[in-house]
Amino acid sequence: MESPSGQKAWVVAVDMGYGHQRTAHNLRHLALSGQVINANNYPDLPEKDRQIWASSRKFYEAVSAFKRVPLIGNLAFSLFDAFQKVPPFYPQRDQSAASLSLKQIFLGFKAGWGEHLITRLKESPRPLVSSFFVPAFMAEFFGYPGEIFCVVCDTDIARTWASLEPEKSRIRYLAPTPRVVERLKLYGVRPENIFLTGYPLPPENLGGEDLTVLKQDLKHRLFNLDPQQKFLNKYQPLVEKYLGGLASQPNHPLTLMLAVGGAGAQKEIGGEILQSLGTEIRTGRIRLWLAAGTRPDVREYFETQVGRLGRGERGSVEILSAPTVNDYFLRFNQALRQTDILWTKPSELSFYTALGLPLVIAPTIGSHEEFNKRWLLKSDFGVEQKAPKLAREWLFDLIEQGHLAEKAFEGFVEGEKLGTFKIQKIIEKCCEN
Repeated sequence: MESPSGQKAWVVAVDMGYGHQRTAHNLRHLALSGQVINANNYPDLPEKDRQIWASSRKFYEAVSAFKRVPLIGNLAFSLFDAFQKVPPFYPQRDQSAASLSLKQIFLGFKAGWGEHLITRLKESPRPLVSSFFVPAFMAEFFGYPGEIFCVVCDTDIARTWASLEPEKSRIRYLAPTPRVVERLKLYGVRPENIFLTGYPLPPENLGGEDLTVLKQDLKHRLFNLDPQQKFLNKYQPLVEKYLGGLASQPNHPLTLMLAVGGAGAQKEIGGEILQSLGTEIRTGRIRLWLAAGTRPDVREYFETQVGRLGRGERGSVEILSAPTVNDYFLRFNQALRQTDILWTKPSELSFYTALGLPLVIAPTIGSHEEFNKRWLLKSDFGVEQKAPKLAREWLFDLIEQGHLAEKAFEGFVEGEKLGTFKIQKIIEKCCEN
């Protein structure tokens, strides 16, 4: 995308977990030189700003990891989560009053936090597209002259996503769900600044607005997920309508991917899955991909667990990792094309169900993930995980009955797949006006 002056956008994220970075990565084709700027980790970032960002990141990762400690872990996390809690939607009411955490963010701006970044971006004004609310707030607070867009990456959001005085703000929101649209209105954001776009999925997994790549991948996925053709026997006319039928043969073995979050929490699920599916992995009934991200400790943990398998069992297990987030996302998106089942907590990856990927929902971490989980279950895009140690039983029951094939197709048909293209068109139109 280019602005009217022929310049691409500034695409901004934060290096705190994968959610905001993954969202920005999927929009990197809009960015100058294809580069995403991390507001908390860029060249010449002032040390005082770096310390503020670093303290926030370390605290979140520590609390996320501490949550696994029995009893006191859940208590500590619940106290932290209270600051980002999403309030009940009903009864509908004015929710525009600023939260304490939001007021603290703006106190940081008054002390100069973020001014260096915005001053740098002001030197060459372009549309600014942020996948996290704080850089968008910074841009408005320090008088950024270009258009400011904020991409939401959850199915529902806390009050902190809207500015201190939302009715006066010029930030334009790109919302993934109708609920986010309505929530922003309750928070006081002007309706003309809210656009329902859907979540921006990776372009390389779509194949353009005609979805050629996605449809081809889904044909093979449904073949693997419906070995008894129980799903196809019921929905063959719909499959023909949307896909033109299934593949005549698979182009990959039945594949399960476990994706661990940026803080490394829940990596133990991978160890339990390995124990449960050892025989199925050895016999080639299923292939397992363990997405470790960029954290060496997570990769080392998975390597240790895989090392406990017999030599013959390791061939169908692969650990996905990379030294940089950009390289990891590229590898992750490529692997998704031959993934049949995605097992992960209900993060921003909840929206990947629109790629025709059924989700096995791991336990939530945080209030926003609870809302993502409810959305997934209500939409019939996924199933809650049962005991990982018993995966060889319940997982294959779901496959044999065609239930996961049905959820994969439901996600494809009902999920918003064109968010990436809608976002680009809205930004272009706003800049033209």
